Amino acid sequence: MELIDIIEALGLVFIFLGIGTIVVSAIGLFKLPDLYLRASAVGTSAGLGVASIVLGALLMDFSGLNLLKAVIAIIAQLLTSAVGSMAIARAGYLNNALPAEITHIDELRLTRRSPDRS
Repeated sequence: MELIDIIEALGLVFIFLGIGTIVVSAIGLFKLPDLYLRASAVGTSAGLGVASIVLGALLMDFSGLNLLKAVIAIIAQLLTSAVGSMAIARAGYLNNALPAEITHIDELRLTRRSPDRS
């Protein structure tokens, strides 16, 4: 096997790893009990899954320009997926979306101002 074949095989591994991450997160969207856990699943899927697919595509078709594009895409994807899932969870919290019954402590509730106090 040549080095190019090994690198392309590694690219396929990263692509399938990304697809697997997205599939597991999609299953989590249906199985997880509340908004907060679902937002975490979406953030994981978007961040790690898409970044793995981009890295795999880079390995399969490597060039200097593709490396630059992949680095920008991966950094942007990791940043925006984290911010997006956090925004979804915060919006749910501010709109009083209840956490699942398995959540024992809501420490953020203790620091929250009541609506009558401004």
